[in-house]
Amino acid sequence: MMKKLLIGLFALLPTFAMAAGPSVPLLEANNDLTDNASLQRGAKLFMNYCLGCHQMQYQRYERTFRDIGIPVEIGKETLIFDGSKVGGHILNAMDTDDAAKWFGAAPPDLTLVSRVRGADWVYTYLKSFYVDESRPFGVNNSVFPLVGMPHVLQELQGVPTAEFEEVEEHGVKVQKVKSITTDGSGELSADEYDQAVRDLTNFLAYVGEPSRLQSEAIGMRVLGFLVIFFILAFLLKKEYWRDVH
Repeated sequence: MMKKLLIGLFALLPTFAMAAGPSVPLLEANNDLTDNASLQRGAKLFMNYCLGCHQMQYQRYERTFRDIGIPVEIGKETLIFDGSKVGGHILNAMDTDDAAKWFGAAPPDLTLVSRVRGADWVYTYLKSFYVDESRPFGVNNSVFPLVGMPHVLQELQGVPTAEFEEVEEHGVKVQKVKSITTDGSGELSADEYDQAVRDLTNFLAYVGEPSRLQSEAIGMRVLGFLVIFFILAFLLKKEYWRDVH
């Protein structure tokens, strides 16, 4: 299992090598892994808009449903569209070779994307698409220039248009995206779309580390035990050495 996780992690690195560096300001995702309602909405968005191209080959449906509070029968009925078994991994039917021809590179597995890039990067990336007719899918991304995927959430957001400004980087003047606005044709308002992106980011953050909440809870108990043990050990040491001094 660890070998598979490492392979998936390193497979993601070249895919995102062209992504913007630290000079690009990232928005704060403010994700909350304790918010099951947000995680459930994010799971719905992923299954409906992302799974057609991006798999989660290290995450199982049943584990997901159990962790985020979705009854298994409801999850099977509403979030599994290809007849997969509830105990199976979250996979799609896209052929890797065909995907590479269509997109220039096979869409990466997203199980670990939040671990590789961070939730803030994912959130900013999803909000940074804009119309660019020079690109094969008619869109570009200010966080991931020359992105090779369509803006799959455009029907929710509306048509995004970028305003550019000229800035100087390393002595060279370049055009950078200053702001992105939409035409209001999306199914969601600006606030609703922002919440949808946060929900999707929250879900991806959960999938990147499903046991994080349990690990943090165990960690706090361990720290508490160590504090108590230290106090007892200190008092015992004083008792042993009392007669020596």
